[in-house]
Amino acid sequence: MKEISGNLSAAGRKFGIAVSRFNSFFTEQLLQGAEDCLLRHGASPDDIVFVRVPGAAELPLAVQKLARSGRFDAVMALGCVIQGSTPHADLIEQQVSRAITQISLDTGVPVTGGLVAANNIEQAVERAGTKMGNKGWDAAMAAIEMVSVLASLEG
Repeated sequence: MKEISGNLSAAGRKFGIAVSRFNSFFTEQLLQGAEDCLLRHGASPDDIVFVRVPGAAELPLAVQKLARSGRFDAVMALGCVIQGSTPHADLIEQQVSRAITQISLDTGVPVTGGLVAANNIEQAVERAGTKMGNKGWDAAMAAIEMVSVLASLEG
């Protein structure tokens, strides 16, 4: 039996990141985590491009444009949705998650989600760089590995 798995080298790869400005206290931490991960794994700063969008609901369109551009090996979506007194946050999180999955399937470009979906501010803090890790870092790691896995499958 032959196993195909990815390596964690970002060297020579190009990455696009769409990041939401809404809840910027958290999304800036996610962006820093993603950038740190990519650089520590060999990506060049010149090979990382990020675009800011107003909120999480706008992430899919920006991600789609990045993925379809042909300029990037992988794309990340970074945002933070915090539940309020209505189910609005759940709806946004579900729609964004579905959309970025569909974009990845439609384009063949790995699209990874660093979307924090939290019930409260404390949970958002935990997922944007404290005891629960940094979901931006996690999205970057997944992007690096998926680029490698896909290259192995194609080659």
